[in-house]
Amino acid sequence: MGLFQEFKEFAARGNVIDLAVGVIIGAAFGKIVTSLVEQVVMPPIGLLLGRVDFSNLEWVLAPEDPATEAVEKVAIQYGAFLNTVIQFLIVAFVVFLMVKAINRLRRQQAEAPAAPPAPTPTEALLAEIRDELRARPKG
Repeated sequence: MGLFQEFKEFAARGNVIDLAVGVIIGAAFGKIVTSLVEQVVMPPIGLLLGRVDFSNLEWVLAPEDPATEAVEKVAIQYGAFLNTVIQFLIVAFVVFLMVKAINRLRRQQAEAPAAPPAPTPTEALLAEIRDELRARPKG
């Protein structure tokens, strides 16, 4: 079997296509979360903390030297890192909620009692006999 044929069989499986759809949706969701954090969540937090723009927070290790173009500023950008950590926490929380909902649905399906099986013809006949005997007057 050729390499191309093996790849074709692999790609045609349903799980691979589902995975591809999940990756694409995940990438789009990541962009939404990035926008949410940078444009909605962090500005009010920065305002509360004294009009701080978290994306610009950094520790400068070596300042830029305008006299020489070869030396650029070296800095640890902890504000951008903080934004990324908040993005991760939001994504992790959403994934947690999704897994929790899926597990709840699985438990409900597992706990749902199956309908009792229909009585066999013998059981139905015995039930009729029982009901007739109960309906007879005593004595």
